[in-house]
Amino acid sequence: MIRTFAVAASLLFASSSVFAACSVDIEGNDAMQFNLKTIDVAKSCKDFTVNLKHVGKMARNVMGHNWVLTTTADMQAVATDGQTAGLDKDYLKAGDARVIAHTKVIGGGETTSVTFPVSKLAAGTAYTYFCSFPGHWGLMKGTLAVK
Repeated sequence: MIRTFAVAASLLFASSSVFAACSVDIEGNDAMQFNLKTIDVAKSCKDFTVNLKHVGKMARNVMGHNWVLTTTADMQAVATDGQTAGLDKDYLKAGDARVIAHTKVIGGGETTSVTFPVSKLAAGTAYTYFCSFPGHWGLMKGTLAVK
């Protein structure tokens, strides 16, 4: 019985590692919320892809969302600095080296994605993802960790 459980557990772990894959689907809505609060990235992934879907109905200039990744320490400064950049620049300061990865700002019914090298991430470092649309980053955020 114990051996059967151990084999089943190892198979489940192996299959979940495969499905932990190197991508994630995340949704943003008209209530300024992401449907995920945490994202785990397998350190075995060469690249990681984030697929963002705006499940709301409002236009990008009214309730647009993007997905931006920074260290937790840099998040607030990146969001603040990006507010004046404008929608055409996805509310991110041009050339901001603190931004690890980001998508464009999208409106209701739209999708976008970003792929970035996992080598940009370090195990044990605290990362935060957020929407940089002005006023959204206080609510629309989560944590990302390398596992």
